[in-house]
Amino acid sequence: MIDSSSDNLRPKMHYLATLIFIGIYGIQVCPFIESLSPLQLATPLLLIIGFQFLLRTLIVPVIINATPYKRQVKLTFQIEWTLFIFSGFMLTAVNSLYYDFPMVSGLKMILGFTTLGFFAATDLALQRERKLAHIFQEQGIILTPDSNYFPLVGKFALFSSASVAFIIGIFFLLINKDLDWLMQVGQQLEGHKAQLIILAEFSFVGLVLLSYMLNTIYSYSLNLNHFFTNENQVLAAATSGNLSTSVTVSSNDEFGVMACHTNTMINKLCMRTNELQRTQDVTMLGLASLAETRDNETGAHILRTQRYVRSLAMALVNHPNFREYLDEETIDLLYKSAPLHDIGKVGIPDRILLKPGKLTEDEFEIMKIHAALGGHALEVAEQRLGGSTSFLRIGREIATTHHEKWDGSGYPNGLKGTDIPISGRLMAVADVYDALISKRIYKPAFPHKDAMQIISDGSGRHFDPAIIEALDRVEDEFIEIASKYKDSSDNMAD
Repeated sequence: MIDSSSDNLRPKMHYLATLIFIGIYGIQVCPFIESLSPLQLATPLLLIIGFQFLLRTLIVPVIINATPYKRQVKLTFQIEWTLFIFSGFMLTAVNSLYYDFPMVSGLKMILGFTTLGFFAATDLALQRERKLAHIFQEQGIILTPDSNYFPLVGKFALFSSASVAFIIGIFFLLINKDLDWLMQVGQQLEGHKAQLIILAEFSFVGLVLLSYMLNTIYSYSLNLNHFFTNENQVLAAATSGNLSTSVTVSSNDEFGVMACHTNTMINKLCMRTNELQRTQDVTMLGLASLAETRDNETGAHILRTQRYVRSLAMALVNHPNFREYLDEETIDLLYKSAPLHDIGKVGIPDRILLKPGKLTEDEFEIMKIHAALGGHALEVAEQRLGGSTSFLRIGREIATTHHEKWDGSGYPNGLKGTDIPISGRLMAVADVYDALISKRIYKPAFPHKDAMQIISDGSGRHFDPAIIEALDRVEDEFIEIASKYKDSSDNMAD
C-alpha cells in the first residue's frame, strides 16, 4: 500500500487549515456569512469538510492505488481538487437552503474552496510523486515516461497563471466587500481605524495565500532534491567504476526522461566495459597460451596457480600489511594476470626451454632472463597503450618479480623484503608450490606434505612470512585446487 499513517498527516493538515481559513475568509468577503453566529458558521463547515475527508479516505485506496503509476500523480491532483470544489458547492447549497443566501455569496465560497483546494491538491500530488519515487527506489521499479508527456514549462506556466488568477479573484472580492463596508460605516468610523482594519484583513489573506504558495514551492523542492541526490549518487558511483546502479525513474516528465537517458548511458558504458574486460581476459589468456605452447608445463599449471594466488590474497585481505592493496578489484586482477607470470619464456631458446633434463649452470642463467623478458614485453605494451593499465601493470609485476626472494637472493633484480611487489610475492608461493607437487622430466612430484614443509622452511628466506602464514590457513583450499585441476597426464603427487 502507498498510503500510511505518516502520509495522511499532510492531508489532515490541509483539511484543518481549510476549515479555519474558509471560516475567516467567508466572514471577510461575504456580509451574509458575517451575519451568521459561530455555531451556524462552524456546523456546516465541520460536516462538509469531514464528509470530504471521509470521501477522500475511501477514494484514494480504491481509485488512485489501482491506477498505473505514471497516471497516479495527475489523478491525485484531479481528485483532491475536485473534492475541494465539491465541498464549495455543498456549502453554497446548504447556505442557500437554510439561510436563503444569494448566489453571489455561494460563488465567493466556491472561489475560496477552489483556491485553497488548488494549492492543497498540488501539494498532495507532489507528495504522491515523492512517495512513488521511494517505492520505485526500494522495489527497483522503472517508469517509462510517455513520449508526449506534459512538459515542466507548461506545468509552471499553468500553476503560475492559476495562482495569479485565484489571488486576483480573492483580492477583488475583498476590495468589493470593503468598499461596501466603507459606504455603510464611513460616517461612523474614523478613517485611520478603517484603514487599519482593511490592512489587517488584506495582510491576513495575503499571508495565508503566501504560506500556501511557499508550501507548494517547498514540496516541489523536496522532489527536486530527491531526484538530483539520486542522480548525483548514481553518477558518482559510475565515475568510481560502479556501473551496477541506476537512477530511479519516478516522474512522467523531463526529469524522468533525463533519468532514462542516464540509465541508458550507464548500461551502454557497462556493456562496453564488459566487452573491454572480455577482450582483456582473452588477451591475457592468449599471451599465456602462447607461452604454454613452447613450455613443458601444462595448461592446468596456469589454472592452478591463478587460483592459488586468489586463495592467498583472500586470506590476507584483513592483514594490516595487505588490506589497503587487496581490494576486490585488485584480487580479480591478480587472478586474471597470474597466467602471464611465465610469458617471458617465449624468448628462451627451444634447446633450453624444451630440454628433456636438468639444465646446466649456463643454461639456467639463460633461463633466468625469462622474468626480465616478460616484464619488458608487458612494459612496452603499457607504453604503447599510452599510460598505466592495471592488468598490464600487475602482469608486469608478476612476470618480473615472481622469482625474487624475501632475503634478496632472487632474480632478476635481487629485490628484498617489501621492495618486492605483493603480486610477485604471492605468485612466488603459488608457482613454487605447484612446481613442487608436479612431475617434471628432471624430478618426481613431491607429496603435498613435503611441498608444504619445503615452502615453510623457506619462510623468511625465499618467501614473505605473512604469506606463508596465510598458506597454512588455506592449505585445504590448495589441496582441493590441485585435485580439481590435475594434469591430464596425471603428473602430480597425491
